[in-house]
Amino acid sequence: MTAPHPTRIEALTFDLDDTFWDNQPVMARTEAGHYDWLHERVGHAERFPLEEYQRRRLEFAARHPVRRGDFTWVRRETLREMLLEFGLDTDEAARWADATIEHMLELRHDITVFEEVPEMLDALAGRYRLAAITNGNVDLTRLAIGEHFPVIINAGESLAPKPDARAFLAALARLGPVPPSRALHVGDSWREDVLPALRLGMRVAWIDKDDARPATLPDGVHRLAHIRDLPALLGHLETKG
Repeated sequence: MTAPHPTRIEALTFDLDDTFWDNQPVMARTEAGHYDWLHERVGHAERFPLEEYQRRRLEFAARHPVRRGDFTWVRRETLREMLLEFGLDTDEAARWADATIEHMLELRHDITVFEEVPEMLDALAGRYRLAAITNGNVDLTRLAIGEHFPVIINAGESLAPKPDARAFLAALARLGPVPPSRALHVGDSWREDVLPALRLGMRVAWIDKDDARPATLPDGVHRLAHIRDLPALLGHLETKG
């Protein structure tokens, strides 16, 4: 039996936000929506406008560096502290913080996946092992495309947000294990996707969503304008392999 070519790609790992969907409108709607929802019920926003909530989240995350990547927890605890300061008792503050976060997560999952993605994943799932690695708080199992991902790493909730190498290593271990040299990571962030994957020896499909178009790229990094270009890149890499 012939051993697999050392450069053959066996697994694909994917970022989620701004890779499978445009995340800016999602977050804009989510950020204002859940805060307005709470204000309609508690009336806190005149004293604590949205900008103050955002500032306090950053301050809270700085006070809890180990859990700074667990965005849902940071939001919940920031709201709880703020509602206590607003005058709610301990139980009320916790109850309204929990309810607001539940509403936030509903809005957060109101996502329009790029139209090419479902069919693309159908095809890729038959040829590669697939994993998702996200710093965000989207629960991929709540989306239809989640069925294609036997491995999902919620890196922030696991206290190892990208660019921490542990998120990538955990995904590769659960996929096989698969050595980094036989995996390709797909994501939009240079800092959180490209650099950590490259340092591990993975190849990278970089979604250049800001159209930076650098003149040169490190070996192993391939620029894509959009996720729809991934199958063509994989075909090219398979031909080279």
